Amino acid sequence: MKNLFVKLLSISMAFGAITLTSCDSDDPEPITGGTTEVMENLDAGILDGTLTEDYTLSSTTTYSLTGQFIIDDGATLNIPAGTKILADNGGTDVYIATLMGGTININGSAGNPVIMSSADGNPGDWGGLTLCGKATTTAGVDATAEVGGFIYGGTDDSDSSGIIRYLQISGTGAQINSESQYNGISFYAVGSGTLVDNVAVINGDDDGVEFFGGTVEVSNLYLENNSDDSIDWTEGWNGSITNAYISNTVAGFSTVFEGDKDNGNPEFNNITAVSTVGGTALQFKKTSGGTISGLSLVGYDVDLDMKDGGTTSNVIFSDGYAPVAMVEDDASTTDVDESVYTFALNTSVVATVDLSDFDWVDTDISFESSLLQGAVTGDVTLDASIAYVLNSSYIVQDGGKLTIPAGTKITARDGGTGVYIAVLQGGQIDIQGTATNPVVISSSSASPGDWGGLTICGNATTTAGVDATAEVGGFIYGGTNDADNSGSVTYLVLKGTGAQINSESQYNGVSLYAVGTGTTLENISVINGDDDGIEFFGGTVSVTNIYLENNSDDAVDWTEGWNGTVTNTYISNTVEGFSTAFEGDKDNGNPKFVNVTAISTVGGTALQFKKTSGATITDLYLSGYDTNIDMKDDGPLANVIIEGAAATTTDAYNTGTQVDISTWTWIDASL
Repeated sequence: MKNLFVKLLSISMAFGAITLTSCDSDDPEPITGGTTEVMENLDAGILDGTLTEDYTLSSTTTYSLTGQFIIDDGATLNIPAGTKILADNGGTDVYIATLMGGTININGSAGNPVIMSSADGNPGDWGGLTLCGKATTTAGVDATAEVGGFIYGGTDDSDSSGIIRYLQISGTGAQINSESQYNGISFYAVGSGTLVDNVAVINGDDDGVEFFGGTVEVSNLYLENNSDDSIDWTEGWNGSITNAYISNTVAGFSTVFEGDKDNGNPEFNNITAVSTVGGTALQFKKTSGGTISGLSLVGYDVDLDMKDGGTTSNVIFSDGYAPVAMVEDDASTTDVDESVYTFALNTSVVATVDLSDFDWVDTDISFESSLLQGAVTGDVTLDASIAYVLNSSYIVQDGGKLTIPAGTKITARDGGTGVYIAVLQGGQIDIQGTATNPVVISSSSASPGDWGGLTICGNATTTAGVDATAEVGGFIYGGTNDADNSGSVTYLVLKGTGAQINSESQYNGVSLYAVGTGTTLENISVINGDDDGIEFFGGTVSVTNIYLENNSDDAVDWTEGWNGTVTNTYISNTVEGFSTAFEGDKDNGNPKFVNVTAISTVGGTALQFKKTSGATITDLYLSGYDTNIDMKDDGPLANVIIEGAAATTTDAYNTGTQVDISTWTWIDASL
């Protein structure tokens, strides 16, 4: 945030920020003062005391907010475009509040917003802005606000507390005690007659905006680095927010959304939230919920958190999102009271609101071009000279194409299931590595499970049918075009993949969902994955030259009738506890493996076949495994053809020619 004090001293630059505050019984008693004294202060450019009659500020005066400024029942404060209010760094003693029956009219414009801020706009410098109205709230009629002790709540859902247009407010969130802080703007039972449009809350030390019941609707909301929740609501608020841009670039915030208590089913339309520091996006407590459309979340570790185990049916996503995976908050307990979900992104995750939509907001926030996150909708080509960070999901949409040139290095944030690259049906990826300059995608430590991996979804056949839903990401895959082309991947090194979704599902290094023969996959290395190295879900794609080292589950896994070919496979197991070198499952599409070398220094199982699965394998060399062939469900050995004959469970399978990886100098390339 730019130094707002300096900006106040410059006629050519806009200063400040406006804030709505909350109230608590721990606050000092509001200063009433005499009407004459308050008016004299206003004329002198000072906001302090209780306003009991109408007053209009001057846009040519920089006002000082030196204490508690209260707009009383029956009074109206008009704030014209371009007005600047400088709040003392007075913590909880400095705020603006509009009582029930009072009115505040903030009439900023895009060219001349109203600014309210402390000198530096630092979190917690002052309180903020609080509006108290007469709409309904589950707290009842004439409830007492948690901060300030103000009275709010009635029976008039169309009540008006005034107008707020083009307001920027900074440095709010002063702390009252360990449990209570001021918000940027607090709406206590504010009615739908109140107009709130184009509001920015920046650097608040608590919530950006919070709704305590009421019916007020807000449009065009900008929220940047508010330390607790960007948007918080409780007491049955059932208004709406349309067009919101939320950014989190400072670690330690709580959530993007926090809903609490009774569900008034508020509506949220076109919400874009971006984090560069992980964290939780949407959190719902008790029985709270809402209806959400046009949602884009980028960079968060947790998308949806049902904090108290509330039903997800209260949270309605109208754009194809659905909670698909649950992680228990404490695996050591059987009484789980919290559920954490990731989203099934069945439709577009293209941002519905852009930072440029708020060009009237004075902010230094920017997102580096080296940050990979969000959606690829056209042709995007990376630059090998840039050190990229994969911050979140990076999803190539239908019709999009992502080109990654030779030598590109991408550091994946240690963000678990929230960090991965996916190519949807109709999208393409072109990874152009070479033997001397492979493409490397890895977390910093390359530790198993640090991030997801690479997922490609195609239109080839699978026994799961047409338009099946993937077990990770909820992506759609499967069709009738076995020659489908999802692009080309050559000389790619992946490290630290396999983030865990739940006890049954994890990401793989490379997941190939119904990928067709038109796709080229050559020279791929997957090291230290916490699940499979590479897994095929149906499809017809073939692969040449794969190196798989210490992937915790299966090095190569396939299911749903995949019937492609893998030529030259080298598998190394030197860490105990892995599952298998090969795992085939379900229907037998009879895939072919030519030149397979698998070596273990820690025993374990080499080739495992479940249900009726099988394969045709030539030039097989196994070494160091306790079990070479495991027919897990007593399927027919005749489905497994090795060196031209049905497999046996007793053969050593150590006569094949080992795959020579001495020339594969690229396989362990690092960032």
